[in-house]
Amino acid sequence: MSRKAGSIRVRSELAVPLMAVVVGLLFGALAMILTGTNPIRAYAALIRGCFGSRADLSETSVYVTPLIFTGLSIAVAYKAGLFNIGAEGQLIVGMVASAIVGVAGAGLPRIIHLPLTLASGMLAGALWAFVPGILKAKFGVHEVVNSIMMNYIALYLSHYLVTGPIKDPNIAAPYSREIANTAKLTRFFGGFGSSYRFNSGLLIAIAAALLVYYILYRTTLGYEIRAVGHNPDAARYAGISVARSVTLSMMLAGGMSGLAGAVQVCGIQYKFLDLFAFEGFGFDGIAVALVAKGHPLAVLGSASLFGILQRGSQMMQGIAHVPKQVAGIVQAVVVFMVAAEGLIEGWLRIPVLSKAFGHRAGKEEDVR
Repeated sequence: MSRKAGSIRVRSELAVPLMAVVVGLLFGALAMILTGTNPIRAYAALIRGCFGSRADLSETSVYVTPLIFTGLSIAVAYKAGLFNIGAEGQLIVGMVASAIVGVAGAGLPRIIHLPLTLASGMLAGALWAFVPGILKAKFGVHEVVNSIMMNYIALYLSHYLVTGPIKDPNIAAPYSREIANTAKLTRFFGGFGSSYRFNSGLLIAIAAALLVYYILYRTTLGYEIRAVGHNPDAARYAGISVARSVTLSMMLAGGMSGLAGAVQVCGIQYKFLDLFAFEGFGFDGIAVALVAKGHPLAVLGSASLFGILQRGSQMMQGIAHVPKQVAGIVQAVVVFMVAAEGLIEGWLRIPVLSKAFGHRAGKEEDVR
């Protein structure tokens, strides 16, 4: 494929999600107008709430980082034709495992302890996802049912652990002990005790997206995963082990979610806090991956969009007196429009819109 043809294809692929974002913002503006609010002022408050100061930028990264990981988790499974609803549970067990190793490994050098703590979270998530993966691969049990059940097992197992075996005995609240400094990620705007929570976990998330892209599009394993996702029968006929691809893709997906949990502990919380309900990052990752159309690099953009909307909605409410649920409307419309791709494709055939979004009718699909 020539460089020019590749550029046209990329622009065409980006047209649908970009158009969906525009429509989502317009729907949000319409909702504000109907309630007597100035949408320009509201969106300005949203942007200021995300990037107006160091503190704002720091908190925006706190929202974006886990969404990158969970978006990658859903995207990897999606490429294999699977729907990983268990990202939330995988994230929870990743948090628990990293909290345990972060405390137990005190005394180890930082160069060993920090990678070990992160790896423990990733491994825990991968093993948690192995269960629905192997059940799907060997017995045909639907991964959605299994992974939903695993979410609740993770939630209640973590509740038991943090109120019993791993609870900090020095405080009444159900928290684990604080991890050692050697297991903490670097914070960019200060040391470990800084109130700014912007940390190197964001760089790890970006590196993870690049790694997943490389695995999916530059390795034999990635080719096999995508081939199984396109047509498992044809892949099996070509000599590809469908069971192996399904299991490994689920484990890779679980590893990404588990790493999200590890980064939360090592970079944000420094301990495991009892969860009375799901945090939601795993479920939000579904929307992130859908808007990114399952592409690991596009996940970086869609996770940033959703993170900005979630963080900025708080400032919209505080400054422009817009209910933060309006940001939820924008997110919902964006997801709906991406799902209704045929509708967007129809709009993009209008010459003015086609030129504006660089869209070309028709598209190629392959597993290269």
